[in-house]
Amino acid sequence: MMTSDASRRTRLFGLALLLATAVAVVPLQRTAAQQAGSSDLDRFHPVAGTQGMVATQEAEATRIGLEVLQHGGNAVDAAATVAFALAVTLPQAGNLGGGGFMVVFDAGSGETVAIDYREMAGAAAFRDMYLDENGEANPEKSRFSGLAVGVPGTLAGMALALERFGTISLAQALAPAIALAEQGITVTPELAQSLADAAERLQRWPSSAEIFFKDGAPYQAGATLVQADLAASMKQIAAEGPAAFYGGPIGRKIVAEVARAGGNLTIDDLEAYEAVPREPVRGTYRGYEIVSMPPPSSGGVHIVEILNVLEGVPIAEFGHNSAATIHHMAEAMKYAYADRSEYLGDPDFVDVPIEALTSKAYAKAILARIDPGRATPAAEIRPGDLAAYESPDTTHFSVVDKDGNAVANTYTINFGYGTGLVAAGTGILLNNELDDFSAKPGTPNAYGLVGGDANAVGPRKRPLSSMSPTLVLRDGRPFLVTGSPGGSHIITTTLQVIMNVIDHGLNIAGATAAPRIHHQWLPDELRIEEGISPDTIALLEVKGHHVALKPVMGSTQSIMITEDGLFGSSDPRRPGALTLGY
Repeated sequence: MMTSDASRRTRLFGLALLLATAVAVVPLQRTAAQQAGSSDLDRFHPVAGTQGMVATQEAEATRIGLEVLQHGGNAVDAAATVAFALAVTLPQAGNLGGGGFMVVFDAGSGETVAIDYREMAGAAAFRDMYLDENGEANPEKSRFSGLAVGVPGTLAGMALALERFGTISLAQALAPAIALAEQGITVTPELAQSLADAAERLQRWPSSAEIFFKDGAPYQAGATLVQADLAASMKQIAAEGPAAFYGGPIGRKIVAEVARAGGNLTIDDLEAYEAVPREPVRGTYRGYEIVSMPPPSSGGVHIVEILNVLEGVPIAEFGHNSAATIHHMAEAMKYAYADRSEYLGDPDFVDVPIEALTSKAYAKAILARIDPGRATPAAEIRPGDLAAYESPDTTHFSVVDKDGNAVANTYTINFGYGTGLVAAGTGILLNNELDDFSAKPGTPNAYGLVGGDANAVGPRKRPLSSMSPTLVLRDGRPFLVTGSPGGSHIITTTLQVIMNVIDHGLNIAGATAAPRIHHQWLPDELRIEEGISPDTIALLEVKGHHVALKPVMGSTQSIMITEDGLFGSSDPRRPGALTLGY
């Protein structure tokens, strides 16, 4: 049996911060009328706070992150601590063996920085690495073998963020996760279901089955899951720093496991890895500034591109999720995803035309091609001619502190549990992120996304991603912190939260819960969630859209900052998610 929440939190933060007994977390309760952007007409109401807020996909990680804020840590301190905790409590997506992106707003300087800690291919990677003897893409190679594993970036990313913006040490940020891994977590129904869903892939590898299976079956809800090897790895990192992972004993175990699984990573690849600060992609939408992740994420570029197109459309007048609104959104999405297939890749290897793609003039040209009464077939849409305008299971969390610092972070090991392969002796699940490369130009990846030469496999190259941690600024300060998991749906999910707030005046809870739509050009299908009116669907079909009801999209974790305080919401689409404020 695990100890009580209160005593566990005390123990964790005695290790992490040498602080006093944790204070109980009680979200501020406000009437609907008191909540910014909320009224008694609203059906959904956000969590409220005044000093700090954390929104994540897993409750224990949220509690841990909020306690960091309560004990004087800043948003980056809390974000790094949450990231390490999720590696224990949400193993299907939280990770040490994956990578991602972080956008940080530093309240002291007013600076916004994007941190790229995306996974990277090894030096031995080559263009046709995932093709079979007939020259066709082989998904087994790119998804479930050692060749799928990229150099993990999560540890380097968190270490860089703490070094540049944090107030606690890497060891302090790791301590709560170490305690959770050592003493065990209670398997939630959500985790039990996730393990059952991934059982075939996990059981394939003895090193994984040893951790996540008991008596030949995945751990059941209510059981205690201890991850001793993961705790030992984190302890070693806490004592020796990132070098223990990137080139040290942990790295050597990772390289050996990848080789046994048919991969070609080397210790030199790990030693060469660096997290990279990058200039965010910036745009404007109806008086707000959009600040999001640049390549090798496609998220920021295409959120700005789509918003630029829709800025020329009276979306608010059309109404939330009306046929006219959805039609224009879907058409703009098609053009953006077509451009993604041609132009986006690792900016260290290809010249990504960010300025052209995010140009207001280019958006006007796209809008001029959109027929309000007719859906343009995907076959008639091609990547744009940019000459006139040139001068890829994941989890997201958002954090805001009392000083106005803000973090939007999205990271992943790609599929749930990545390859399913744990590096023996480390407890670390390894990603299959290299499937996000274009194995063969024109061939869709696991999420149906088509890529081209810009995202071809290459040595020491980072695969294109859709992860879109995003800040919306008002008068130069954060107004909205948001992002989502969801593969190819990430861009459009994040886009709709922003539009729901700005165009439709929804509070952050309503903006989060509202039904979503998605179009990614290919396949030529307008995907919708349950909740879109049958009348609206009929109108869309008359316009020529191929409408398909699909499972829920995304799991946004969002915080809105107003003069009246902080207001947050975790997506109800994923059980176990939690937002807390104080």
